[in-house]
Amino acid sequence: MKRKHFLKNAAVLSAGGILAKGIGAVYRIPLSNLLGGYGMGLYQMAYPLFCVLLTFSSAGIPSAFSRLIARETAQGRDSAGTLKTALRLFALLGLCGTGLMCLLAPHFSALQGDRRLAECYYMLAPSVFLVALIAVLRGYFQGKNDMAPTAVSSVAEQAVKAALGLFFAYRHADDPVRAVSLCLLAVTVSEAFALLCLLRRVRGEVRPKLLAVRRLGGTDVLFDALPVMAAASLLPLSQTADSVLLVRLLAAHTPRAVTLYGLFTGGALSLVGLPATACYGLAAAAVPSVSRCFARGEEEEGRRRALDALLITFLFALPCALGLFLLAGPIAAILYPSLAAEEARTLVGLIRLMSVSAVSLAGIDTLAACLTGMGRAKYAALSMLVAVAAKFALQFLLVPDPRFSVGGAEIAANVCYLVAFFLDLFYTVKKKRERQHDYDRQPGDHEERFDVGRVERDEGRAKGACAQRVARL
Repeated sequence: MKRKHFLKNAAVLSAGGILAKGIGAVYRIPLSNLLGGYGMGLYQMAYPLFCVLLTFSSAGIPSAFSRLIARETAQGRDSAGTLKTALRLFALLGLCGTGLMCLLAPHFSALQGDRRLAECYYMLAPSVFLVALIAVLRGYFQGKNDMAPTAVSSVAEQAVKAALGLFFAYRHADDPVRAVSLCLLAVTVSEAFALLCLLRRVRGEVRPKLLAVRRLGGTDVLFDALPVMAAASLLPLSQTADSVLLVRLLAAHTPRAVTLYGLFTGGALSLVGLPATACYGLAAAAVPSVSRCFARGEEEEGRRRALDALLITFLFALPCALGLFLLAGPIAAILYPSLAAEEARTLVGLIRLMSVSAVSLAGIDTLAACLTGMGRAKYAALSMLVAVAAKFALQFLLVPDPRFSVGGAEIAANVCYLVAFFLDLFYTVKKKRERQHDYDRQPGDHEERFDVGRVERDEGRAKGACAQRVARL
């Protein structure tokens, strides 16, 4: 794929990501005002379990499946059968995730210290099944270098969620728990709408071919996706642990533990993640682009495209990080005008401290996608494993100390993202070791030497045969 085509695909997905996140950011302003600090804390506490189950059913699937589809397309094979197999496999995994979330809802809400969260989990549970199918369909289109379905479905998803969420939050503003549960139901409805958009797009393109194509085994699809799923799962899993760990560590020295957790995750962390989401197009477009280069043996070109994607990511993320640091006060005032003065000051400090992660987090997403395209997803998983271990160590060390409090969680998150970024960068530029012998690298010379030896042996046999006939005479 030409560089211009790569940049076009990245631009389409990035534009869709920016618009979708813009809708989400605008949605958060009135939602925060309607739910308040406590309601937003409950809203954020319901997501970690959802993210864990989503991880096991769909995390990394768009990247992994787009790489698989790109590889089949490069080989001239029809991928409709692979799509059908993947839809069946991940539909089953998604159903298991939905059922497990319903079973765990009462127990996990009790573990988090608020049993009323169980209702929120029930409303959100069907999304696990829906997102698993959405991930497969988006990966299919991305592997075909068609980024428009992903962009359009993302925007439609956010628009439906915002419209329904604000309606429910306004109608039940006097009951935060009920309002939050219905806002999470809006998430489920929005995922269903996005799935319908993708199914309508894929129906005419694939359905006539499904009965006449080769089928790929479900285990083949799953094993191809496992390294990518592992790489994508570690951060959501750590954030799920944070929803329990951080609240308990903060509760040891403050009664505002849930509120501080909501400001950290729903405020600062959400804002820091905006540049990474806007750069999602670069990450998604890099997978089939880099994968094709490596499939053709053009590894240097693949690494160059990966570094090009990282450079473009920096060009976008660095100004965003600087803006978050310098304009943290106005941003907090505009987005969260209903916060009390103390909460607003806390949020401003958190945004400034987390601004550096706007760059590293965006870089992680881009580099992890490039490693997937190179077939090195296991290295992205290893990088994140080391980074998450460092984060937990710092959380246990800093958060219980009242001098750091929730700021200790931000320091730990910053270190986590920086460690993962530099390790991913190392594995991206690292070349594979050449372990072949010289004669393996020069088959022509080896074959030529082999042919010469065979000729000499044949000549020797011919001379020996002539000598024996002469002796008999």
